[in-house]
Amino acid sequence: MKMTNGILIVNKEPNYTSRDVVNIVSKKLQTKKVGHTGTLDPLASGVLVICVERYTKLVDLLTCLNKEYIAEIKLGIATDTLDIAGNILDSKPFDITPEKIKETLESFIGEYQMEVPIYSAIKVGGKKLYEYARNNELVELPVKKVKIYEIDFLNYHNDIIKFKVKVEKGTYIRSLIRDICQKLNTVGTMNSLVRTKQGEFSLSDAINIDDIKNNNFKLLKAQDILKFKQYHLNDTELQKVQNGNEIYLPLEEEYILLLYNLEEIAIYKNSGPTYKCYIMLKI
Repeated sequence: MKMTNGILIVNKEPNYTSRDVVNIVSKKLQTKKVGHTGTLDPLASGVLVICVERYTKLVDLLTCLNKEYIAEIKLGIATDTLDIAGNILDSKPFDITPEKIKETLESFIGEYQMEVPIYSAIKVGGKKLYEYARNNELVELPVKKVKIYEIDFLNYHNDIIKFKVKVEKGTYIRSLIRDICQKLNTVGTMNSLVRTKQGEFSLSDAINIDDIKNNNFKLLKAQDILKFKQYHLNDTELQKVQNGNEIYLPLEEEYILLLYNLEEIAIYKNSGPTYKCYIMLKI
C-alpha cells in the first residue's frame, strides 16, 4: 500500500503494546514515519490515536487532549507494577461500602500531587524508571500535579470496584488506583483499564487491528478530528504560507486550519495581530 498522510483511531487490544500497533501500521503503509499520541499499557485496551507521515507533526497537539477511562480495582492486594500482571508485594483485608467508595472517588476530583509509578518511562537521572525497577535499584519517584475532571462510581462486586474517570494528560490510572485504595484504608491494584475517549475520539470511532491488517480502513485528516475553525486561502495568502510567512487574519481563535482548494495546507497559531505557522501539512 502506498504511504500517505493521515490519522487512525485504533482500538488497541490487550496484550499489544502501543509500539506493536505503530509497527503494524508502519508495515502496512510501508513507512517508518508513524507515531502514537499517548501510551497504553499492554494490559489496557481502547482508543489509541496513530499519526502517519506529515501528520506525525500533530502528535504533541493530540497528546495534550484529555482522556477518559473505565477502570477496575482489585481490592486486597498490591503489586510492584500497580496492576494485576505484577508480582504481589502486600495483601490487606478490606471492609467498605458502596457509599464509602463513592465518597472516596469523588474526593479526588480536582488537582492533586501524584507519585509516578516505578514501572513507567519517565526519566530520572537519564534513565527510565522501569530500568531502575528491573535492576532492583532504588530511586526517588517523581511527584507531579495532575487533574481529575470527573470520576463516577459504576459498581462494586466481591473484591472489584469499577469506575469511570476523565483526566488530563499524564495522569497514571495505576497510581490513582493506589491512592484511592490508601484512602479506603486498604491496598489494591488495577484489574483492567479501557481508554474510552481521547479528546473527541471515542471507541465508536475506532478500528481494530484486524481492520488494519485487512486494509479495511481510511486515513483521517486534520479536519476530520480537530474542531479548529477553517480558513480558505487565496493565491496570495497561499504563497505566503508556503514560504512559512505569518499572515494577518481577522480572527480570534487560537488555532486555524488553512485550506486551499479543499486541501489541508497548514495549522496556524494566533500570535497577537498575526497568525504564525504551527504545523505545515502540505508543501
